[in-house]
Amino acid sequence: MVKVGLIPAMEGAVSSDPGYIREFMRTAEGCGFDSVWVGEHPALPVNPDTAYPGEREGLQAPSSAPLPDPLEWLAFAAACSDTLLLGTAILILPLHHPVVLAKRAATLDQLSGGRLRLGIGVGWNRQEFIACGAEWQRRGERADETIDALRVLWREEHAEFDGATIGFEPVYSSPKPVRRSVPIHIGASGPAGARRAGRTGDGYLPFERDHDRLVALLHEMRRSAEAAGRDPDAIEVTAMGSTRPERIAALAALGVHRIVFFQNDVAQLPSLAERVLEAVH
Repeated sequence: MVKVGLIPAMEGAVSSDPGYIREFMRTAEGCGFDSVWVGEHPALPVNPDTAYPGEREGLQAPSSAPLPDPLEWLAFAAACSDTLLLGTAILILPLHHPVVLAKRAATLDQLSGGRLRLGIGVGWNRQEFIACGAEWQRRGERADETIDALRVLWREEHAEFDGATIGFEPVYSSPKPVRRSVPIHIGASGPAGARRAGRTGDGYLPFERDHDRLVALLHEMRRSAEAAGRDPDAIEVTAMGSTRPERIAALAALGVHRIVFFQNDVAQLPSLAERVLEAVH
């Protein structure tokens, strides 16, 4: 059975309104959705020199509107729900130091009873990296090492890491996540991200609506997983959703485990659930 998740309003005044968050989470849970996913941009340039990749799919580029920190937002949302999974889609991983992020993510996972799913990406905006003091050119390498370092910090009592972009001597890092790890989902709409998901991801978030391009990305992910000696079917795939039953069936046939919908209006959640949840059962 394909699961169904939501991406709520994360730009504008409503995004930080406690009343909106409470109502959204409680309604989503009551309607039978399985997860809520929120994104990140710490600082976007006033004069951008990079086009937002999602514009090809008709998604609105990030703007100057308020955009809350996703982990802080999910910490509040966790207290407004009991069963909904809490995901980032996505956290820009190279902007975060793994020692600090490991603590933040593990704390949220503990507080939510193991419901956190860490969707990550390598980032697309060079100016944002400069503003955050992060290295742009080696962001892919930094992301890979951060994934490895996070898992060491979550798993080991005496955690240490010696990499090309990240290194630390033995440290204590606690609390640990509920299951001594947080599932890491690789968010990307290009071949490099698909290969990273196959190589190291617990899940894959291909932000791709075109069927043929999605098929190619999933093939690349599975080929990469097999080359790494991993089971590609064990990598949870979360794709962009559709309310058309034939499209949902096509996604299920591709091995998609979850579909997600952008939905800002709480009042529309019951009708969306009625149309989609019946189709996925």
